[in-house]
Amino acid sequence: MILAITLSMAVLFGWQMFVVGPELEKEAAMQQAIAEQEAAAAAASGDAPQVDPDAVAGSAGAAATGQLSASEAAPAVEAPRIVIDAPLVSGSISLAGLRVDDIMLKAYQQTQDPDSENIQFLLKTSTAAPFFAEFGWASADAAQPMPKSDSVWTASSMVLSPGSPVTLTWENGNGLTFRRQLSINDDYMITVDDSVESALSAPLTLFPYGLVRRHGTPATTGIYILHEGALGVFDETLREEDYDDMRDADGGVSEIRPEMPGGWIGFTDKYWLAALLPDQSANMNFAFKSLAGPSDRYQVDYIASEASVLPAGGVVSSQTRLFAGAKKVSLLDGYADELGIANFDLAIDFGWFYFLTKPFFYAINWLNSLLGNFGLAVLAFTIVVKLVFFPLANKSYRSMGKMRVLSPKIQEIRERHADDRMAMNQAMMALYKEEKVNPAAGCLPVLLQIPVFFALYKVLFVTIEMRHAPFFGWITDLSAPDPTSVFNLFGLMPFSVDFLPPFLQLGAWPIMMGLSMWLQMRLNPTPPDPVQARIFQFMPIIFTFLLATFPAGLVIYWTWNNMLSMAQQWYILRSIQKES
Repeated sequence: MILAITLSMAVLFGWQMFVVGPELEKEAAMQQAIAEQEAAAAAASGDAPQVDPDAVAGSAGAAATGQLSASEAAPAVEAPRIVIDAPLVSGSISLAGLRVDDIMLKAYQQTQDPDSENIQFLLKTSTAAPFFAEFGWASADAAQPMPKSDSVWTASSMVLSPGSPVTLTWENGNGLTFRRQLSINDDYMITVDDSVESALSAPLTLFPYGLVRRHGTPATTGIYILHEGALGVFDETLREEDYDDMRDADGGVSEIRPEMPGGWIGFTDKYWLAALLPDQSANMNFAFKSLAGPSDRYQVDYIASEASVLPAGGVVSSQTRLFAGAKKVSLLDGYADELGIANFDLAIDFGWFYFLTKPFFYAINWLNSLLGNFGLAVLAFTIVVKLVFFPLANKSYRSMGKMRVLSPKIQEIRERHADDRMAMNQAMMALYKEEKVNPAAGCLPVLLQIPVFFALYKVLFVTIEMRHAPFFGWITDLSAPDPTSVFNLFGLMPFSVDFLPPFLQLGAWPIMMGLSMWLQMRLNPTPPDPVQARIFQFMPIIFTFLLATFPAGLVIYWTWNNMLSMAQQWYILRSIQKES
């Protein structure tokens, strides 16, 4: 079993290292080349890169509504931009089309360099790779123009900030007045309140919609345990779509028609989320789309499944929200409770061990609030885990201690029945039964660590709270691998070894982990099976190289856990020797 686990991890991370890694580098280089070509073409023509117009296709109601308003890549007109000024967000919104296409995250930088630029999340339609949100109305009446990307609105104010919403107005010249109030809170939530006033003598059928579109396939981590791409929750069930799945979908469209009201849809990166949150009391239809064109373009959208009837001389309204920012666990949980958004926290990929991962995060986060350092919180959390599993581990270590005491008798049996393996096994089983020892009990501590290990790995890898969280000394980011390397004497020599694969760049903490694992193995009894004994000899070496690519926080956890286990084993072994 241990060999199977070791080989499985070796295959998984070997695949990541030698297959996925080069593919990601190739994809990133290709996307960079495409962006440079589009930028060069735009500079040569004097215009922003243009993409052929396409309809904002509704997820449902196509027969009733026809095509939604045309949505070009860039507005055909220049217009002033409303400035977004919030505690965590800055950016702007063009009065032409009112697309939310410029969102910068003030609290996060690209790297830990103090001079590093902030994260530019949503990107203007005038850039080479636009990433934006758009809202509007669809109508089955072709004689009534709807607002489009080049429709210039009139604003009550040119600054959008918490407590200071902006009201915008646009008239279609045919009896309809469209109003939109934009408001933003202290975090990352933009609320869009739309209304339409009629001066017509007959009723009109309208469908509110929203979309998020992303041009170009972004570079992703490519690790199978992390989803990056489109996702949503429909009927309280999470659905995830990778970018290649969206491209391979039949006709480039995957439609979802939930049976329950509410739901949400968006794009997620490792740490960032752009999600549409329509009225949770209304029935909506959703879609994942790969749009046709000369380059990759992806879209998620929703449209009301039930029409809003605008009476003659009356008003109809709709409300939706856009979340565009960092995926903080407490923030998403708060919105889920406050706004009734089902499973909004699933935007964070907690994985199969969700029932462990999320409680682990909250425990570590609480310990961090007490200790002031996530690294110390991980060490304290390890002690808590050891205490929880102490009864089981204690029983296992006592059995292992007895096995160590019985080693001379086991060796005697092996020598006595060297030519008769069946008799040797029968004699050993009789000895185990007489001494009340379970030879397989030594596997229990390893089995207990596996779900804890993977759950903690997810916490360190996917939660933004761990991003750039420092420990002490050279560990400045617990979510990243140990930056030191044995090949340059852990940074003492004035050169880097970036040309080597990551798993060969053994840092100080992976080496300490391997050493602690080797010392722990020395406290265990030697397995009677020579093959098993050889496997145990090589496990510290294998795990040293495997964990060299893991987040430093996880390696620190494993090292500290080994040290606590050694102390526990040593104490139990001394107790058994005294009893003997």
